[in-house]
Amino acid sequence: MKFLHISDLHLGKRVNEFSMLKDQKYILEQILSIAGRERADGVIIAGDIYDKPVPPAEAVQVFDRFLTALAREGRKVYAVSGNHDSAERIAFGAALMREQGVYIAPVYDGNVEKITEHDAYGDICIYLLPFVKPATVRHVLTREQEEKAGAVQENEEVTGQETAALTYDDAVRFAVERMEVDAAKRNILVAHQFVTGAGRCESEEVSVGGLDNVDAGIFERFDYVALGHIHTPQHIGRETVRYCGTPLKYSFSEAGQEKSVTVLEVKEKGDIVLSTVPLQPLHDMRKIRGTYREVMAAGGRAAREADPMQEDYVEITLTDEQDILDGIQKLRTVYPNLMRLVYDNSRTRQNQTFTAAEEVERKSELELFAEFYELQNNSPMSREQEEFMRRLIETAREEQEGQP
Repeated sequence: MKFLHISDLHLGKRVNEFSMLKDQKYILEQILSIAGRERADGVIIAGDIYDKPVPPAEAVQVFDRFLTALAREGRKVYAVSGNHDSAERIAFGAALMREQGVYIAPVYDGNVEKITEHDAYGDICIYLLPFVKPATVRHVLTREQEEKAGAVQENEEVTGQETAALTYDDAVRFAVERMEVDAAKRNILVAHQFVTGAGRCESEEVSVGGLDNVDAGIFERFDYVALGHIHTPQHIGRETVRYCGTPLKYSFSEAGQEKSVTVLEVKEKGDIVLSTVPLQPLHDMRKIRGTYREVMAAGGRAAREADPMQEDYVEITLTDEQDILDGIQKLRTVYPNLMRLVYDNSRTRQNQTFTAAEEVERKSELELFAEFYELQNNSPMSREQEEFMRRLIETAREEQEGQP
């Protein structure tokens, strides 16, 4: 069987106050065309379908049309929710959609949806694991232990102590170990997590730092792991543990990337062929650097030559020593999709205060504490100390999330 692996659509997203919906409609139409050319049997969507838990109505309509088109073409869909999604909203109507070959992971309750397909080589088992975090698994464990203990108050208190220190790695390991995976069959896992070693970019949420890491070894029982969450296409360890990346660029840190769709052809056990098909966006995203005069001259030439690159989303860095009055409005006369204007000159290079503040904002609680510890003690934390702080921070985070 042949599948397309996509993820992190982030439908409804705005980048620097520019709505990306028109670009997203365009790229989904392209993905439909690729599915047709590749004669794909199904499309895997590994989470972050929407950019927000409550997406705008137009974003929902765009996804509805995409699913409907795939179903009409007879292509199956295997989708999970991501950390940006509301698992409950994504799972709405899942039982009805199954009849059309659209499989949506239900809210995680201790069990993982498994779909079994069949081809000339036998069964292919596809497991749909929505984004899980320690609180999700803690809720499952608490419920199960309460049921066993007859909801006795003393047992509830013990349960809270036993499950308080769960990490993301613990949570995903718990979910995977409970799956009944037959190693003799071909097994695919669809998941949305941050696997240790993956490279991140600016358009991803990084506030949790290393707290959301999970070990790639957890997935060793699966022939292919279709991952979402990281926006840069890459594999972790082996080729078959793969992030396909976003179909569009959502930050200027991705300007140099080529976005693509991963094509997964599953043959007999142990024989998986991977390839990528490049995606061509409606508007590319690129960086421009130079003086105001140089940048305007280049934009004027592009306008006269009707260069389609003139319509790209751009970040312009001006190197003039003096700020240009109404610079962004003037530049937009030749770069209509200018998203961001910054300066690089002696004044901005000397102004380190704001840069330092931005660096602090990008760091996780664990990274900040580690720096503080090393400053106070003239030596870094040990692995045991780091793990203790990781669990302590995660417990505090989960308790905060649980407050009304």
